[in-house]
Amino acid sequence: MLGFLLLHIISVLFWAASLLYLPALIAGRITRDEKIREPRVPYDSISRAVFTYVATPAALTAIISGTLVFTLNYTTDPWLIMKLTLVTLLVVCHTLAGLLILRAEAENGKPVVPWCVLLGLVSGLLMLLIVWTVLGKPAVGDWL
Repeated sequence: MLGFLLLHIISVLFWAASLLYLPALIAGRITRDEKIREPRVPYDSISRAVFTYVATPAALTAIISGTLVFTLNYTTDPWLIMKLTLVTLLVVCHTLAGLLILRAEAENGKPVVPWCVLLGLVSGLLMLLIVWTVLGKPAVGDWL
């Protein structure tokens, strides 16, 4: 069980780091001011590579190993339900990062940078709430 917990923590760190870095990569692709431009290959960007080869495998590993940890540990506390709800919202942010990559690659003039800022802020806030929930293990039943 300790091995799965260690794998979960490492993969969560990689997932969180890539989710915080992706909005900056996406916005950087849009706001670059280049004097000389090479013709762009529309679906060959660093942000797509980070999303595909780092963020998504780390997310899947974090979710699978986290599921194994609480299944093997028989944990069903209310704080875990709160954490899983926050993780679900983080998965939505992950999906939105993928959609922003597609919008940035389309270069159709639709705004991308403000959405990147918002995505970075929401992802960071969700990560802080997840850490607070896991470390504090608040008694959610007392709030109701």
